[in-house]
Amino acid sequence: MPSLAVRKAVIRAIREWQADIVVSLRPNDYHPDHRYTGQVVQDAAYMVIVPNICPDTPRLERNPVFMYFSDRFQKPYPFTPDVAVDVDRVMDKKWGAIDAMTSQMYEWGPWLGGSLDQVPGGAAERLEWLKKRWSGGFLRWKDRFKGLVAERYGKDHAEKVQYVEVFELCEYGRRPSRQELWELFPK
Repeated sequence: MPSLAVRKAVIRAIREWQADIVVSLRPNDYHPDHRYTGQVVQDAAYMVIVPNICPDTPRLERNPVFMYFSDRFQKPYPFTPDVAVDVDRVMDKKWGAIDAMTSQMYEWGPWLGGSLDQVPGGAAERLEWLKKRWSGGFLRWKDRFKGLVAERYGKDHAEKVQYVEVFELCEYGRRPSRQELWELFPK
């Protein structure tokens, strides 16, 4: 819940981490947990530099850059990425992380989608099924924002990229230059 206590906990965590960048969900998601997380992080964005909020944790001298994960929601406004990242070399790690969310990926998600009967039983088969099911998201962003990928990596490299993640700059944190934004997401 986006309570004051939770907001203060998030402020303290960002300060303790001394974050340069904070990536969260946008506060207009279908799932209340996602929506409230986005709201709490957004509410904490400016407050991490305010000294009299949570004075037990030293304020940050420089506000982090706050970014949103990609989504397909259209209201109140569609997701508009500011940076594209080639994630080809880390996809095995990403697939491992997604695969580790067993209940979401292989139980309730497929149940809600009416495809629970299609989930394979073995671990290796499940992972391959998951990759087929989820690859489209990473590929969709590459196809939809190929100009942003080419701007960042050059046209030749962009043509070779398979998987892309995109992020939108939150208006409440520090507003970096394009160059600084790219440095925060190293190639």
